Amino acid sequence: MDCDIGVVGLGVMGGNLALNMERNGFRVAGYDLDVAKAKAFLSGPAAGRNVELAGSPEALMAVLKKPRRILMMVPAGTAVDSAIAHLKAHLEAGDILIDGGNSFFLDTERRGKQLAAEGFQYVGTGVSGGEQGALLGPSIMPGGQRDAWEALAPILRAIAAKAEDGEPCVEYMGPGGAGHFVKMVHNGIEYGDMQLIAETYDVLSRGLGMTAGDLHALFAAWNQQELKSYLIEITAAVLARIDPDTGRPLVDVILDEAQQKGTGKWTSQNALDIGAPIPTINAAVESRIISALKPQRVTASRLLPGPAPMYAGNRQRLIDAACSALYASKITSYAQGLGLLRLASEEYSYGLRPGDIAKIWRAGCIIRASLLGDIMAAFRRDPALVNLLLDEAFRDAIAQRQEAWRFFVQTAIGLGIPVLATSASLAYFDAYRSERLPANLTQAQRDYFGAHTYRRVDKPGVFHTEW
Repeated sequence: MDCDIGVVGLGVMGGNLALNMERNGFRVAGYDLDVAKAKAFLSGPAAGRNVELAGSPEALMAVLKKPRRILMMVPAGTAVDSAIAHLKAHLEAGDILIDGGNSFFLDTERRGKQLAAEGFQYVGTGVSGGEQGALLGPSIMPGGQRDAWEALAPILRAIAAKAEDGEPCVEYMGPGGAGHFVKMVHNGIEYGDMQLIAETYDVLSRGLGMTAGDLHALFAAWNQQELKSYLIEITAAVLARIDPDTGRPLVDVILDEAQQKGTGKWTSQNALDIGAPIPTINAAVESRIISALKPQRVTASRLLPGPAPMYAGNRQRLIDAACSALYASKITSYAQGLGLLRLASEEYSYGLRPGDIAKIWRAGCIIRASLLGDIMAAFRRDPALVNLLLDEAFRDAIAQRQEAWRFFVQTAIGLGIPVLATSASLAYFDAYRSERLPANLTQAQRDYFGAHTYRRVDKPGVFHTEW
């Protein structure tokens, strides 16, 4: 019994995390129901490494130090419940199961309570960074029993990505499903960020006729400035890739139809449940849904009239405005995501700390960006900050870009190029800064048809009019 941790599920993510742990000095035992996959891992990527292969749950438990630490890397959903059932009969009180997949946080809550009642410990942890992150250092968002976190902390701190200041990108998020909730919101922000970048690309491509090569150079330059981030970096790389079959830019031959895996949709659904406004993320989810209507869109493009998407004004003005609009929209999108985390923390008693969350997103994860350092600084200035837009530095950043932001959105609308997420970001900003919104009229309408009552601006109480 000398292995530090077991990894169940030796696919690419599970295998790479196992190799990451081994590289950082931990002895790993691997197990997979698919015997061929397990053997291929041991004879391939893990060859010559301090990794032991277990052929059964019993054999896995026999080689692990107590309390046993077992990381499950299986697809979210029923596969997690199946893995737990497969392993549970061989556990002892105090053993720790860790779900490192993209599980829905309420499923994690349920599993944690069930296992705790049986004497086991359970950690639901978000892992961001994709296959390379798993191997070289991901951002890790664990939640569950604090004692279990303490037992796992040395391993997770060792394998996590390191920010520029050397801090590991992992921190205890909170009890129950807190870790998977934070990962869900991370993925929602990721959806929004990708859609904002795609809309910027679309306006400059169709509106200005910029080629993929032109846009590669532009995004590469932006990645050296305030927009510096992993997603801007890979956008530049994507735009540079040539399809070997056609000789055309690869991005030009990829079908414009996206799929959903669930986490973005879950973010939108949960935000509605707890009353958190996240229009940028919602717009990104809706954009993916609309993209899936490809046959309908092809037909509609022939039948529905609209303007020619070609901008005739000053090209550089639109390019500069695109940069400003993208940055302002990203700030607004982060403000929405962090606002959702704040409300959820109150709703579920998670005790989430936005500054710490921003800290562990600085490296390893998909939404890592230089902007996160500024977000950390904002919460250092005011730990009780209720909205990122109220921080002085971000207020100034928006103020400097607001005219260009509006110009970009207005131009896109005039050209008939959809910018669902960018325009939703601007609309959120305008709604948030508006002292008075037209909800007074909707309240009157609701009272008219359903006697839902309303409140008044001039005296307290609840009122109803006999319309």
